[in-house]
Amino acid sequence: MTVIVTESTTKRFGDLVAVDNISFSIEDGELFGLLGPNGAGKTTLLKMLSTLLRPTGGSAHVCGYDVQRQQDDVRRCIGMTFQDPSTDTELTGRENLDFHARMYGMSRELRKARLKEVMMLVELEDKIDVQLKNYSEGMRRRLEIARGLMHHPQVLFLDEPTVGLDAQTRRKIWDYIKDLNRRENVTVIITTHYMDEADYLCSRVAIIDRGRIIAIDTPEKLKDSIGVDIVSLRIDDGIDTFVDRVKTIEWIEELKQHDGYVDLCVKNGDTVIPKLISIANDEGVLVSSVNLRSPTLEDVFLQYTGKTIREEEADGGAHARAVMRVHMKRMRRSAGRKSR
Repeated sequence: MTVIVTESTTKRFGDLVAVDNISFSIEDGELFGLLGPNGAGKTTLLKMLSTLLRPTGGSAHVCGYDVQRQQDDVRRCIGMTFQDPSTDTELTGRENLDFHARMYGMSRELRKARLKEVMMLVELEDKIDVQLKNYSEGMRRRLEIARGLMHHPQVLFLDEPTVGLDAQTRRKIWDYIKDLNRRENVTVIITTHYMDEADYLCSRVAIIDRGRIIAIDTPEKLKDSIGVDIVSLRIDDGIDTFVDRVKTIEWIEELKQHDGYVDLCVKNGDTVIPKLISIANDEGVLVSSVNLRSPTLEDVFLQYTGKTIREEEADGGAHARAVMRVHMKRMRRSAGRKSR
C-alpha cells in the first residue's frame, strides 16, 4: 500500500524556491531516506508532509489524506522527531511521553502500557523517572524517537536524527531505527546529509539537491549505476597538469576534480594504479595518496552534481540562508498580525 504520494510538490518563499516540483511515492513499511546537503530542501519537504508548512504548488497525500485539506487526519497518523531538541528538560522521561500521549487523547490505561513499550524499545526503561537535563544527547534523542511512537503512528518522520552525535551513539541510533521499523511495522522517512547513514538504514533513497530530486532508488542500485571502480588520487602539486594529461585516456570512463583530489572511474582499478602513478611521475606531479574503492553514495551525488555534498553545502549555503531569512520574516509578520 502506498502511504505517501507527492505530485509536483513545490514550496516558494517569495522568489526563492526551496522545494522544486518534487514527485515520488513511499510504500507501507519502507525505511525511506531523503539524502542531500544542508539547505537542499529536505526539512522543508518534511514540514509540508507533516502539515507544518503549506505547499505553494502541487499536492501531497499522507496515509490517503491531503496535507492541505485534511491536516488533522494527517497529524493523527504521523509521528515526528525534529532536528532540534523539542522535549522539556525539566520534566522526566515519563512526564514528557505522558504529556504527548494526552495531546493525542490516549486513555490512562493505554498511556501507561504504551509508555512502557516505547521506553523498552529505545532501552531507556531505567531512566523513565529521570529529568531530561540529566540525559546524555544520545539518550534524549532516543526519548524523542520514543515520543514520536507513543500514539502508534503509521508514518514516522525523523529529521536529521543523529546530527551532532558521536560515531558510536549514531550507530546505536541507527540500530534503534531499524528495529522500530521492523517491530512497530511503521513507515520511516529520514532526512540526512550523512552518506553512511542513508546507505546503512534506507531501503530506498531520494537524493535531493537545491530543492529537486536528482536520483531515487535503492542504495545498491544507485551505487551500481556508476558501474566501475573509483581511483582517488590526492595531488598536492600539479593537479591541472595531471588532469590535462589523463582526461583523454580511453580507459578512464569519467574524471572528477574536487578538494585537491582527482577521482577516476575505471574498470579493474587495481591494474591501472601503476599506470597513473607512472604518468604522474613523468609529468612531475606530486601524488600524496592513492585510494581504490567501490562507488559510494557520495560518488553518486558527485556523478549527478559535479560536487561533493560538502562543496554543495558551501556553495548552496547562501541560497539556504536566503530561504530561511524570507521564511522567518514571514513568520514574524504573521505573528505581528495575530497579536494585534
